[in-house]
Amino acid sequence: MNTADIWNFLVTQGGDFGLKLLTAIIAWVVGRWLITFSVTLLGKLLRRGGKIDETLANYLKSITIVLLNIVLILAILDIFGVKTTSFAALLAGAGLAIGAAWSGMLGNFAAGVFMQVLRPYKVGDFVSAGGVTGTVTELGLFATTLVTPDNVFTVVGNGKIFGDNIHNYSTLPFRRVDCVAKVANSVNPLDAIERLKPVIAAIPNVSKDPAPDIEILEFTPEGPKLCVRPYTHTDHYWQVYFDTHKAIVETFGAAGYPVPETPLAYRNSPVQAS
Repeated sequence: MNTADIWNFLVTQGGDFGLKLLTAIIAWVVGRWLITFSVTLLGKLLRRGGKIDETLANYLKSITIVLLNIVLILAILDIFGVKTTSFAALLAGAGLAIGAAWSGMLGNFAAGVFMQVLRPYKVGDFVSAGGVTGTVTELGLFATTLVTPDNVFTVVGNGKIFGDNIHNYSTLPFRRVDCVAKVANSVNPLDAIERLKPVIAAIPNVSKDPAPDIEILEFTPEGPKLCVRPYTHTDHYWQVYFDTHKAIVETFGAAGYPVPETPLAYRNSPVQAS
């Protein structure tokens, strides 16, 4: 392009190009201000009430910034007469391809977003989720990290957790500890119950209200079976579980109860004729 061509361009199209350039600059400045204002307002709304996790809020803000900037760039290109239909189609196709390739990850992400909002559990809770039981150590947008009672570090996808039942043992102030005790047929089960009640209630961390449940559960050939059910917070579950069994053994031993035995029926051998 020589000087004449440049001069001819400035004379014939310079004014129109300059107007477009000025419009694009104004659109960029105003658009960036609107994006900043919108994202700031979004951040304040997400933090209001403290229901949205900070990590999730930052992710949503970042996604919003990217999307709004893409819209702004497409609008500026349209000012210069660039056809943005192909760009939009390209972005849509790329989005579909990414969605198909990362369907599992996107599913985990979507479940993580819902879990951040609904909060079925929090870090430190003892839960059963996605087929794993343990203490929650991290609640991420894609996966939840738990440590099982046998000290195994486990990562479970949020999609699997959100699509299954979630049991949170830490939400309520107490849970029931299920134990059983069997006495011999020669022992009065009501006497055994009266002996156990004060002993079980005295175990550390056993709830006073509700009081422990000790009742006759069923009758077996060896003798009556008792259900012994104290209540405690989930943090003390195993301590109360083991101490309850120790208390049963010590109480029955001190009372001199015999050990339950399975009754045997002896069959007489037929007498053979001599």
